[in-house]
Amino acid sequence: MTEANTVQLTKDDVARLLSDPSAEARAAASSKIAKNFDATKLSDEERRIAEDIFRILSKDAEIRVRQALSAHLRANSDLPRDVALTLARDVESVALPVLKVTDVLTDEDLITIVRGDSTAKQAAIAQRPQVSEQVSDALVDTGNEDAVARLVRNEGARISEAAYGRVVDNYSNSAAVTDSLTRRPDLPPAISERVVAAMSERLHEFLINKHDVSADVASDLILQVRERAIMSLLDHGSSDVELDNLIDQLHCKNSLTPSLLLRALCMGDLTFFERAIANLTGLPLKNVQILIHDQGMLGLESLYLRAELPMALYPAFRAAIILVVETDYDGGSNDRERYVERMLERVLTRFPDPSKRISPSDIEFLISKLRQIAA
Repeated sequence: MTEANTVQLTKDDVARLLSDPSAEARAAASSKIAKNFDATKLSDEERRIAEDIFRILSKDAEIRVRQALSAHLRANSDLPRDVALTLARDVESVALPVLKVTDVLTDEDLITIVRGDSTAKQAAIAQRPQVSEQVSDALVDTGNEDAVARLVRNEGARISEAAYGRVVDNYSNSAAVTDSLTRRPDLPPAISERVVAAMSERLHEFLINKHDVSADVASDLILQVRERAIMSLLDHGSSDVELDNLIDQLHCKNSLTPSLLLRALCMGDLTFFERAIANLTGLPLKNVQILIHDQGMLGLESLYLRAELPMALYPAFRAAIILVVETDYDGGSNDRERYVERMLERVLTRFPDPSKRISPSDIEFLISKLRQIAA
């Protein structure tokens, strides 16, 4: 190596190693070479010499020597892959710094370590700046709660919907994993709904067991919370496929309730309502849209009956659909809350003489449901 390159050992370094071949001297030499290693400034011969030194030091008997090498080479993209693998397979104090950041290991290398090494190494890999779907799949299947929580919290990790499903299935009782899921910005709506459902079940038990709340009251409270949470999932620009998956899931769980559909309309989400009715009736979406917007309202009533929704709420649905078309958000702060308030006021006052269509008991039921939606 030439004198211009700081990666080389100086005469003093060599003399110190010859006179003091201790672990401290080797660690100092290891730090110096690793810290200043820049392959772009080296000739091919100089690079080969530096890499051979790394190979020797990565197998040094003293752990402090290997730790020094790992600390200074962990983020170096010129680190030879075989040296990176040697360090990654070492004891945790040597391996973890490399596993968290190095970009020279392949997905296959990482998956092998995930499947065959320690829980601490799994957690380190879960925190990498970028984690592929393949590596995420392997991490989800480890049974390592800490690693999975870190993976889900890591916005640089790509996680498939199938892997998310396994996370919910296997870690729904883990507060750490559930908390990470709720903070995930790109969680598919169908997965978010499953997380909400799991959390709702625990909250239901807590209300009954700890606060002496009756099962019926607890169920009503949880239903309102779940439906509000479901509608909040639709605020993030869900695709049509994600929306249909969510609706399918809700239907299979008997959670596509009249109050949820009315809540959607009162929040101005006509798209969710149309797709939900298509799901409930089994009719093509285009047909449903034509019938819903039939000016004579005969189409809507026919759809409503076919969907087996309660007739007590039909006037509210009919009024809400008219108002959704006529009313828009005002664009100001808290306009969502004001929009819902305007919708509820207009729905309740749309029929000043409801006796022809709704009995007094049905009116009370309707007002109760609308108030729940506004809550």
